[in-house]
Amino acid sequence: MRETIHIMDDNELQELVEQTETGGRHVVGGVKKLITVTAIAWSLFQLYFSSPVPFIFQQFINDLGLDLTVVFDDTKARSIHLAFALFLAFLSYPAFKNSNKAIVPVGDWILALLGGFLGAYYFIFYDGIVQRVGIPNQMDIFAGVAGILILLEATRRSLGAPLAVIALIFLSFNFMGPHLPQLLAHNANKITTIVNQQWITTEGVFGIALGVSTKFVFLFVLFGALLDKAGAGNYFIKTAFSLLGHLRGGPAKAAVIASGLTGLISGSSIANVVTTGTFTIPMMKKVGFSSEKAGAVEVASSVNGQIMPPVMGAAAFLMVEYVGITYFEVVKHAIIPALISYIALVYIVHLEAMKAGMHGLERAKQPPALLMRLRNSALIVFSFCLLSLLVYYGLGWIKSFAGDASFYVVAVLIALAYIGIAYWCARFPELELEDANEPIVHLPPVKETVNSGLHFLLPVIVLIWCLMIERLSPGTSAFWGTAVLVAILLTQKALFAYFRGENHLAAQFKAGVNDLFEGLEIGAKNMVSIGIATATAGIIVGVVALTNVGAPLADIVEIISGGNILLMLIFVGILSLILGMGLPTTANYIVVSSLLASVIVEVGQQNGLIVPLIAVHLFVFYFGIMADVTPRFYYSLRCYSYFYRGYAEILF
Repeated sequence: MRETIHIMDDNELQELVEQTETGGRHVVGGVKKLITVTAIAWSLFQLYFSSPVPFIFQQFINDLGLDLTVVFDDTKARSIHLAFALFLAFLSYPAFKNSNKAIVPVGDWILALLGGFLGAYYFIFYDGIVQRVGIPNQMDIFAGVAGILILLEATRRSLGAPLAVIALIFLSFNFMGPHLPQLLAHNANKITTIVNQQWITTEGVFGIALGVSTKFVFLFVLFGALLDKAGAGNYFIKTAFSLLGHLRGGPAKAAVIASGLTGLISGSSIANVVTTGTFTIPMMKKVGFSSEKAGAVEVASSVNGQIMPPVMGAAAFLMVEYVGITYFEVVKHAIIPALISYIALVYIVHLEAMKAGMHGLERAKQPPALLMRLRNSALIVFSFCLLSLLVYYGLGWIKSFAGDASFYVVAVLIALAYIGIAYWCARFPELELEDANEPIVHLPPVKETVNSGLHFLLPVIVLIWCLMIERLSPGTSAFWGTAVLVAILLTQKALFAYFRGENHLAAQFKAGVNDLFEGLEIGAKNMVSIGIATATAGIIVGVVALTNVGAPLADIVEIISGGNILLMLIFVGILSLILGMGLPTTANYIVVSSLLASVIVEVGQQNGLIVPLIAVHLFVFYFGIMADVTPRFYYSLRCYSYFYRGYAEILF
């Protein structure tokens, strides 16, 4: 007798997503407003920190002769970043799964306020801390111990127990130094030494990982949240389906490409599944894919989105600091494997469709003749190449001609380009969100679909241009891309309404303002777990640096592998998969790379092999991503259990 499958409605689906991504606590009234205002304030602070505005203000204040500093250095910014994350974590994540999600208990209020204060401790007492680095006083020790304990509790709530337990194991290793076997023994077990390392210096909690989260990751997560709020996620999905859905097994091929396009703006596997899964899985099932294979295609293509430049997973930004190369170099090394992975997925889907004798979906309109399509494709490619050359050499000419004023000239040109593209896009109907439960009869028309959202490409182009051509830092590039996106969010509805001859322009502009603030809120809430993860992973990095465990670990790994680099890589891959069952990708990458990346390079050198450090880090990153297809991905799969259930049965 078959078990009855519960069909989840949109509210249940959204609740599961919120539990995984933002805590799932449903508060109302003043508490909800406080969380919203705090999240928006965090996003605004990060935009301020990454922008040139503080330096402009500082110059103005200096000219007035005032003794006031408005520029935040990296260490102060990390402290503020962690304070926001801890405060929001205790207000958003209940203590237990069966806790009342409609209220915030008094204990959580105390933890939120204390966590916010201790997170900001470095910022508040910065001058005194700098003077006594290495010799913490009693207040520093109390703040460090309490801060670590509160951070571990926030980790347990937002990321689950595994990462908190691993951090506790490393701290225990720190305290038990003299009592360990000789190979692992050390003397760095004093409370003052540990607190100084973990909470007072930038070698522990406030280390490189939290710094990368502060400088780079937040802006890219915010960029993706704002772009999705503007409607780009739906646009990319519809575009992929309109172009590929008519092919044999087309919906599955379109699902792969849609996930890849979504990966351009989102470095999260779960966010990718949430964005694309509700639309892609029903269409795959409609053309003949089983529930198991539809789920497998969606998950495989979504997790690979984390290695798709330019907005890769948070771990990619950590490579910039750990490996000591630019983000451009990381992207250059990652782009080919990313493209190969998606080409392979499309080919696998094609083989499955051929074996099952599948057909694609029908178009709403019949496409033009083959010769006409080839001509149109060639014209599009030629136009794109010509436009690229004009922009590349045109900007170079503007810089030489306008000098210091070139920024303003480029800003005006981008604004004019946006208005022109919006005028063109307004001629086509707006894309509507599809209801996943409604039958899908025809594919969306190609011309109308592609042309309706071309303006969404503008901030992506600005981001890629700043990263790849101007070679700006990832944070600065993300800021300028986000700045263009903010302008689009504020104006697109009113501008489209004006070009379409509609009324109520003020109401449309107000709706754009609401979309902007909602995007700022969503971006900050999506960053809570990442900020907590990077801070907690800093504990592990701090212990490794303080105890110098890398040297004996290298000996142990070499003994286990017998100096064979292939066996060593297999060992590292298995370890990444095992840790990934309980850790998010970022934390998994930090733990494994901190322990074993340099070990692999060192053992390789001892055996006459030159192993590039970036190759090892990408290897660890990839297996950390693959760990997303372990039972840790259970929640995102449950979200779509009413579309398929066989894939979950395979995994679990």
